[in-house]
Amino acid sequence: MVSRGAGARQRMLTAALDVLDEAGLAGFTMEAVARRAGASKATLYRRWPTTGALLVDAMDATYRPFPTPDTGSVAKDVTEILNAFVTLLERTPFPRLLAAFIDAAERDPALSKLHTDLTNRRREPLLTVLERGRDRGELPPDTDPELTTDLLTSPFFYRHFVAHRPIPRRMVADVITRVLNPGSARGLTDC
Repeated sequence: MVSRGAGARQRMLTAALDVLDEAGLAGFTMEAVARRAGASKATLYRRWPTTGALLVDAMDATYRPFPTPDTGSVAKDVTEILNAFVTLLERTPFPRLLAAFIDAAERDPALSKLHTDLTNRRREPLLTVLERGRDRGELPPDTDPELTTDLLTSPFFYRHFVAHRPIPRRMVADVITRVLNPGSARGLTDC
C-alpha cells in the first residue's frame, strides 16, 4: 500500500512531467505544476527548493534505468537493453521531456551536474553487460565499455532526435552486429 505522502509526491511528479510535456520549459513553473497537481506552491517548495530540483526528481522517478539482464550472452543482454530503449523513444513522452531537460541543463550549471548524474546511472546496465561480456571472453579484452556504450546508443538518439526518422525493426540487431565483435553477435537472430 502506498502512503498518502508517497501518493501525493507521485502526483506532483506526474504533474511536473505533464506540464513540461504540454508547456515546455518556458511554461514549467512551480505555479503551473501546483495547479496541475491540485497542490499549493508552498507544498511543492517544501519538497523541492527549485524548479530544477523538481524536474530532476520527476525525470529520475519516472524514467528509471533499465534492469540489467544476464542471459549468459552479451549480444542477447545488449539486445534486451536496446529494445527497451527503442520502446522508450517510440512509445513514451520521454524524448520530448529529455529534450526540454537537456535544454534546461545547458542553461543551469547545477541542473547540468544533476543531468550528468542521472545519465551516468542510466548507462550502468549497458556498461555492466559489456564489462561482463568482456570478462567472459565474448568481447575482446581491450573493449572500452564507455565508448562501446556510446557507439551502441548513439545511432538511436541520432535517428530519433536529429534525423526525425523511424527506427527500423532490424536496427537493434544491425547496430549490435556492427559495433560488437562479429563473433559476439552470432546467433543474434534467435534473440
